[in-house]
Order: sequence, then structure tokens, then C-alpha cells
Amino acid sequence: MVNLSGSFVALPTPFTPDDKIDFDGFGVLIERQIKYGTSMLFVLGSAGEVTLLTLEEKKSIVREVIKIAAGRIPVFFSASSATTDQSIEFARYCESEGADGVIFTVPPYVLIPQTAAFAHFDACMSAVSIPCGIYNNPSRLGVLVEPETIKRLSDLHPNFVVDKEAQGSVEQLVQVQRLCGGKVKIMCCDFPKYSIVLPTLAVGGTGTANIGGNIIPEEAAFYSRPWTSTEIMESSRAEYFKWFPLLQQLYTFSNPIVIKAALNILGLPGGHLRRPYQDYTGRRLEDLEKMLGEMGVIDKYSVRK
Repeated sequence: MVNLSGSFVALPTPFTPDDKIDFDGFGVLIERQIKYGTSMLFVLGSAGEVTLLTLEEKKSIVREVIKIAAGRIPVFFSASSATTDQSIEFARYCESEGADGVIFTVPPYVLIPQTAAFAHFDACMSAVSIPCGIYNNPSRLGVLVEPETIKRLSDLHPNFVVDKEAQGSVEQLVQVQRLCGGKVKIMCCDFPKYSIVLPTLAVGGTGTANIGGNIIPEEAAFYSRPWTSTEIMESSRAEYFKWFPLLQQLYTFSNPIVIKAALNILGLPGGHLRRPYQDYTGRRLEDLEKMLGEMGVIDKYSVRK
């Protein structure tokens, strides 16, 4: 069932005006992703304001999103927590509810060495039998998971299937692909300052783990295809170049600030941001709406009447 190629979209968490989880909104967002060819969904990541959710809210999201997806699209959930034991507990909860997979990170803030990172991931991946991945995001977590560590984990864990890379080194991509031989699929983030989408596909990565697909799902699915022919390579590059300015705009501030603003412009259920985030307003919001209009996004995707 798990399709480890193409567009792996990190969904935001929609909220109702009274600050509850908007499960109807989740339904709208998920149906839209299925309609436009997204391969997989990632829920409870940084785009989902995961650190601003209670444990009970996170569990309710796991339960309800699995029901909404209903086996029609694979859903991975972040099982990242402050400790190894908490990460294991939440991963096991996701597995018990029928999740298609879980993603782990190094715990935030503790700045552990590679030996501790390996031990953490080793314990987490050993605790469940469903597909697992790592989210390698040193800018948020303070630790880069090195290729050699990824290789050791790959050798030990058949359920370690995806490396979600969010860092700016092409050497990292080459080394992971070289050492793991494609066993662990590389799906990179679409942060424009890293600009590793095309290098990832060029070295044999299989797609993108992105936020752009929240706004342009069909286009993100198109340029995220693995390069199996020269034609796909050339069309992917042209499409990515076309939408690069929008990705720059979506990453003006930390996720999911601009994503939610763009969804709201389109009439889709983004909702507000939880504090301490501040909603996107003023001139920047006007510029975003102008760009969405000029690039045809509003005409294609707006549900406003």
C-alpha cells in the first residue's frame, strides 16, 4: 500500500474558530490530496503545529485521520517526542490504530551525539513492525543524522523505509543513496534555500516530502516524480522552476504560517494559528494573494463562491 515515491505532503492541523481540532477540515484537505494525485500524507509534523497540541489531541488526530483516509492513501504520523520512551509509546499507539507508518526524529533540544541518535532510532524502530522513517531536520532539532548512522539503521531494520531529508547538503544525499543503495528511499523537503528537490531526484531519490503540495497538489505531484526517463527529468525541472517563486513565498516564515494563509485565501480549511505563532496579515498577505492570482492558483483551486 505504501507508495514511497512522488509527493509526500505534510498536512497542517486545521482548527475551528473555538480552537478545537477541525476534523471536517481534515476531511476536506485529505479528499483534495487524493483527488490531485498525492502519494502519501504526513500528519503531526512541524507543519501540523505538533508541539502546540496536547497528547490527547494528537491521539484523536491519529484516530480520526485514519478513519478519514480509509485506506485510500497512506498516512504516516510523526511519533517524535521529548524522550525515546515517549516516542516508542506514541509509535505503538499509531500502529495499534492502523497507521501506515511512523516518522521519528532525534528528540529536540538535547543535542545528542551520533551514538545516542543511533540508539534512539534503533530502539524506536525495534518497537514497531509498521514502516518507519526518519526526519532529518538539523535546523529545527540541532542534530544532523549522518549517512553512516542511517546506513547502520538500514542494515538492522527492514521496516526503515524512508529518509525525509531537510538540510542543505547534496553530499548528504549522495552518501545516503550510495551507502543504502536505494533500500531507504530519500524524499526531500522543498525549502527553497536548500533547493535539494532536483539534486535529490538526480541522485536516485524518489520524491519530495513537501509543504507546497498543500497549495498546488497536482503540480507538486508532477515535479516530484522519480526520474525514470529523460522526458520526466526535463518536465520535472521545468515545472519546479515555474513554481519555485511560490515555494519561496510559502517559506517566508516558519511552517505552517504561510501555508495556512494560502489555504484560507483559497477558501480551504486552514484556520488560525495557535500561539505563539501569529497569523499572516498585512502587506505580505496581500502579496501572497496577488501571487496566487497571477499564477493561476486561485482560478484552479479556490472553493470560494
